[in-house]
Amino acid sequence: MTAHGFFCWSPAAIVFDCDGTLMDTERHWQDARNRVFREFGLKPPAGFAERAKGVHYTECGSLMARETGKPELTGDMTHSLLRHFTAMVAADPVTMPGAAALVRLAARHLPLAVASNCPLDMVESSLARAGLLGHFGHIVVAGAGLRPKPHPDVYAAAADLCGVRPQDALAVEDSVTGIDSARAAGLRALGVGPRPAGRGADRADLWVDTLADPELVAWANAWIAD
Repeated sequence: MTAHGFFCWSPAAIVFDCDGTLMDTERHWQDARNRVFREFGLKPPAGFAERAKGVHYTECGSLMARETGKPELTGDMTHSLLRHFTAMVAADPVTMPGAAALVRLAARHLPLAVASNCPLDMVESSLARAGLLGHFGHIVVAGAGLRPKPHPDVYAAAADLCGVRPQDALAVEDSVTGIDSARAAGLRALGVGPRPAGRGADRADLWVDTLADPELVAWANAWIAD
């Protein structure tokens, strides 16, 4: 879809990723990983930050242990990663630029949901601290039979809970892993944040630097609020 085509379309529901999309937690995610590496006397492999973006924390812990040649530490590193990340998010909940305004506008006109790879209590607590939790009708996370992104499960479930067909819903994501999940579920996808390396951004229908992008804001006011 071209940018023109995207901006001439109006979704029936919007499903947001949380970390790195609504909440500014990607820096916490990286800091937590680095703390775990230091805690176990290990060094992050080259390019690990990009490979870990959008990955479920259990898979990330496994990846950290495997890529450092310490597969026997998978359980310990995963537990430590979640502990550090949870503490950092709780101590410093900050929304991404434009996220709160877009959520508050869209919530007046459309059903909204969150689809995340993070634990439910973490998603709910960070959104609550940011004053955004009440705008979402549904919070869908991996687990209880739903596979994590990049599998389509969380996005498919979120669209269904919003009562719309997947192709009529928009996913908002900051990672290629999340974009792949949304597209596999049949949703259109808006990518936000630093453009991924290579052609990863091409997997989204549109990619913007921030949810405060002027064209995106104008579209939201014209098409979502119409």
